[in-house]
Amino acid sequence: MRIVFATHNPNKIKEVLHILPKHIDILSLTDIGCTEEIPETGQTLEENALLKAEYVVRNYGYPCFADDTGLIVDALGGAPGVYSARYAGANKNADKNMAKLLSKMEKKPNRSARFKTVIALLLNGEQKLFTGKVEGEILHEKKGEQGFGYDPIFKPTNFDQTFAELPLSVKNKIGHRGKAVRKLVDYLKQTNNSVE
Repeated sequence: MRIVFATHNPNKIKEVLHILPKHIDILSLTDIGCTEEIPETGQTLEENALLKAEYVVRNYGYPCFADDTGLIVDALGGAPGVYSARYAGANKNADKNMAKLLSKMEKKPNRSARFKTVIALLLNGEQKLFTGKVEGEILHEKKGEQGFGYDPIFKPTNFDQTFAELPLSVKNKIGHRGKAVRKLVDYLKQTNNSVE
């Protein structure tokens, strides 16, 4: 089975490859020659994931899945949410995003937050959505060198380490993207379709 994962992010590809069975061949946007920025104009994670998957199917003809992930912080009314990647500006700078979030959280006693990933799959003319969430809290400072995005300031519930300190195997098991990808894999196994 050959399918496009609509991302240029090598960290996301790495996470997903750890979970997918070997018979599913993943192509990135780079692999199919898609260098343009796919517009993410949706108001929800679901809309943005679908926009990306639809763009690839329409313009490149491959079956595709795409994800959109948001960090939802209770004390900020759900922000940054759908704007998580561009929270501090259009250039998607993780350090600036974290700095902005930490400054907004400075005097907030409630640190609860969650990551939510939505994966949209377009395969054989059908559309499916898979969701994964993980609860946790926002720390007061960055910890850890692994992971990406907001991982250094997010500590999942019942763990003493941030996503940037935990091994990838643990993050994949408990994390939002890992949960959504496992639902995707279960569906692909059930459909048992051969995709060229």
